[in-house]
Amino acid sequence: MSVHHLFKAFSLLLMLAFAAGAQANPQYRLSSGDVIKISVFGEPDLSFEEIRLNDAGTFSYPFLGAIEASDKTAADIERILTERLKADGYLVDPRVSVAVTTYREFYISGEVKAPGGYPYQPGLTLDRAIALAGGLTERASTKRITIARGTGEARASEKATLDTLVKPGDTITIDQGFF
Repeated sequence: MSVHHLFKAFSLLLMLAFAAGAQANPQYRLSSGDVIKISVFGEPDLSFEEIRLNDAGTFSYPFLGAIEASDKTAADIERILTERLKADGYLVDPRVSVAVTTYREFYISGEVKAPGGYPYQPGLTLDRAIALAGGLTERASTKRITIARGTGEARASEKATLDTLVKPGDTITIDQGFF
C-alpha cells in the first residue's frame, strides 16, 4: 500500500472517530460556534452538510427563518424542524436528522506555550488539552488550574486537575507556580 493510500485510510478513520464521538453524547447542548448537519430524507434543498450556529445560538433555515438552537440537543432540533415543516404545510411527512459535526472550541490561556482556541474532541482531558497548546511553560503550576464553564450568568469557575474532562466552550486558565 502506498503512503498516499495509508494517509487516506488514516484520515477516514479519524473522521469516523470524530463523527462517532459527536453522536456519542445525545444529551449534548448546542451553543454558538457548534456546526451541525441537517438531512431531510428526499429533500436535498432542505439538507445541509454544514450549518454553524451564530453568536446568538441560532441558524437560518429555508422557509422557516431563524431557528433557536442554543441549549437544545440535536434531537430537539430534529423535532422542531419536523414539526414546523409539517405544520407550515411544506412537507407531509418530513424525516429530519440532525447531527453535531464540529463542536465549539475550548480556550486555554496562562502558562502554556501556545495559548488560544482549540477544537474540542470527545473524551478530551485537561492533560491532552495542555498538549494541544504546546505543553506547559517552565513557570506553570499543575495545582493552580481553573476552568470556567457555562454561559452568561450561569458561567462559573472551578478548580481542575490534569484528569478533568474538558467540555466545548470551556475556558482553561493555568496560573504560575511560585517556584
